[in-house]
Amino acid sequence: MLIQHPHDHEHGLDLEAALDFLNTRELESGQFVERLHRPSDARTWFVDQGVLHDDAAGTWTDPDLERIRTVRDALHEVVDAVAEERRPDPDAVEVVNDVLARGVVPHLDCDGTTVRIGHRHGASPVDDAVSSLAAPIVYELASGRPDRFRICAHDTCRWTFFDASPTARRRWCDMKTCGNRAKAARHRQRVRQEAIA
Repeated sequence: MLIQHPHDHEHGLDLEAALDFLNTRELESGQFVERLHRPSDARTWFVDQGVLHDDAAGTWTDPDLERIRTVRDALHEVVDAVAEERRPDPDAVEVVNDVLARGVVPHLDCDGTTVRIGHRHGASPVDDAVSSLAAPIVYELASGRPDRFRICAHDTCRWTFFDASPTARRRWCDMKTCGNRAKAARHRQRVRQEAIA
């Protein structure tokens, strides 16, 4: 979905970027590792992903970073719950709904006989950023294919991904890494069992 302002000021809502945001806290050697350590890390990530324009992002603070992590973790909880076919934590749902209400809001701009989609920014650049990433996840959950949200089957990964494969049977976030690791582990296990037998 693309919202375009009459002056070519765009905000792309991209599911892949939203899932990349969820995976900024990832499992590594059995421990969760935070990729957004400082407010400046978060600001840089959002600008690099094209979620915010550098000149409009401003300076971010520790409370901004906490807000970003809270929203990310709430979105993660909702997606994990859908993938695991369980009810999401009501507090997580409340956090997601709150950020959606605070972010960029589309509206119509009329100039003579021309009608365009415009937008107004929310309360802060942080709310704009996280709501722009929450929106594609929420839209996909509500009207798309919520059953395609997955958690990587590799027990040392647990990345969240969207299975867009034709058969909807993808198990790993990436076949080249996690898929190969799982296949190699199964192969080593078979070789060990054959050696014992």
